[in-house]
Amino acid sequence: MPSQTTRRLTPSMSLQINCLEDRKQKPWQTNACLSRHLCQTRLTAALFTVLFAVVLSGAALAQQPTPTTQSAESSPMHGDHSSMNDRGEKGMGFSQTTTTHHFFLRSDGGAIQVEANDPKDTATRDTIRTHLTHIAHAFSEGDFDIPMFVHDTPPPGVPEMKRLKNKITYTFKEIPAGGRVLISTTDPEALGAIHKFLTFQIDEHQTHDPTSVR
Repeated sequence: MPSQTTRRLTPSMSLQINCLEDRKQKPWQTNACLSRHLCQTRLTAALFTVLFAVVLSGAALAQQPTPTTQSAESSPMHGDHSSMNDRGEKGMGFSQTTTTHHFFLRSDGGAIQVEANDPKDTATRDTIRTHLTHIAHAFSEGDFDIPMFVHDTPPPGVPEMKRLKNKITYTFKEIPAGGRVLISTTDPEALGAIHKFLTFQIDEHQTHDPTSVR
């Protein structure tokens, strides 16, 4: 007997046979049936293609590495602050980590205050007092080299404080763990410059002192 070859029907061939087998349909009805089923087949294929693409996109996103949060130690801000502390130790003569700075804005000027963290650390206390005594004298002469070195930039307000040095008074005072420089003026422009200078110091030294007049 001759061998019979079994031919596999594709979905489109099956739809064509189903339409043609309905003997009750007229020719134009058969054509409409084929067109309708062909559109449905193409739409189904398109939907499967879109779904497959969405699945692949989701898998690709899931495989992407999650960005790691930059640690405080490696951040540029931390690096700048550490460098400033290193320059501060050289310029002021005492450790910035064993001492605490404070900057206060007042209606007639403000104040710079530094204290040793350990009340028994008299060596650091005395070094602070020597430094602030020098600062009071230098600022009164229009010399702001130390803060410019420590911050690696001219602090805001310095040009005006230099120009108006004869209208600003700097007075050193001892406090139990260190010292304080009181800054005062009756000149409105000088007062604005002093406040800009002290606000900059608060931000740079991260003292969290109030930036409003007290």
